Amino acid sequence: MSQQRIEVSLAGQKITLATSTEHEPLLRAACTLVDEQIQLAINGGNRSIERASMMAAIKIAGDLIALQLSPQAPSAQSTSPQANPEEMARLQHEIHSLEDQVDALMQTLSLPGSPRPIVP
Repeated sequence: MSQQRIEVSLAGQKITLATSTEHEPLLRAACTLVDEQIQLAINGGNRSIERASMMAAIKIAGDLIALQLSPQAPSAQSTSPQANPEEMARLQHEIHSLEDQVDALMQTLSLPGSPRPIVP
């Protein structure tokens, strides 16, 4: 699995991330979702990008937890011919990989009141 670098925009800042070709569409979609949630938080009155990012993360995590706790979720998965244990494990691995990349990205952002520089 070869790595490539892609450029995305989060909160108006260009970010370069490393990913594989097969994970690129999922990573781009995740970045788009995160950016949309950050923009909603900013438009909702959060002036700090750091606070807006935290609010976006909490909103996305809440949506994920609600989906996992949803009574229809297990039955929908068990009736789906594509929802096998190997596929679920692969998707969970991809989610954890994306979470790690977002965590690393958050460490490199230069945010108001934060001494951390943006790493090109």
